[in-house]
Amino acid sequence: MTARYVRGLGHTSIVILLERLTADQLPAELVISAVSLAELSAGVHSAEDAAERSQRILRLQRTEATFSPLPFNAEAARQYGVIAAEVIKSGRKPRGRTADLMIASIAAANRLPLFTTNPADFRGLESVVTVAGLPVPPPAS
Repeated sequence: MTARYVRGLGHTSIVILLERLTADQLPAELVISAVSLAELSAGVHSAEDAAERSQRILRLQRTEATFSPLPFNAEAARQYGVIAAEVIKSGRKPRGRTADLMIASIAAANRLPLFTTNPADFRGLESVVTVAGLPVPPPAS
């Protein structure tokens, strides 16, 4: 369980698992980024069967109806440079992680903690963004 925050940015992993998370795991106000919407949209087109595609479309539609996403703007772009430098400093490469790092940049630009079920993906960025790691909830029964 994480400390209760008033507002926080949900990583795409949180949006995907939102229905399986409890309110006490999340900030009072959860916001998302336009980058997460882009990832959800791409996910629709990468589904391998009709049932999965249908589920992903419903998730995307619910997300679009529920949230007004924060944009990747000029301040987020500046933060992206700082975050990429931290990734390089830790001996890793920012390439291939662009969407995750853009989401972290939006969190940093808006001074919001980043909620994710993949906190290891953001290791080494603690000087730039607060990462609130959540466990992956068990599958719905």
